[in-house]
Amino acid sequence: MATRAAFVDYVAEQLALGTRLTHRKMFGEYALYVDGKVVAFACDNSLFIKPSSAAAQLAPALPQRPPYPEAKNYPVADELLDDPDLLRQLILATAALMPAPKPRKVATPRKRGR
Repeated sequence: MATRAAFVDYVAEQLALGTRLTHRKMFGEYALYVDGKVVAFACDNSLFIKPSSAAAQLAPALPQRPPYPEAKNYPVADELLDDPDLLRQLILATAALMPAPKPRKVATPRKRGR
């Protein structure tokens, strides 16, 4: 089942990070970014946080399961949607641990043969 856009909008509303939080639809699901860093996935209308020491410290009791077939287990933060302060803290701590996004290569125009 694909994730509804309304679910992603609700997550964004709970996080209240404004333009720092972005998302991109991929294969019917969503990747969530803070400051350009992937921090979570919305899959099957559940919120999966990137595994990190932040999740282990701030929310060690979160259930874990794979967000999609053949993926490793990710902490599922659905229960934190009712605690936006803790969820925001977890998302920001996760973002702080993620590497900076790689710069995109600028495509150079091809010369046309005459």
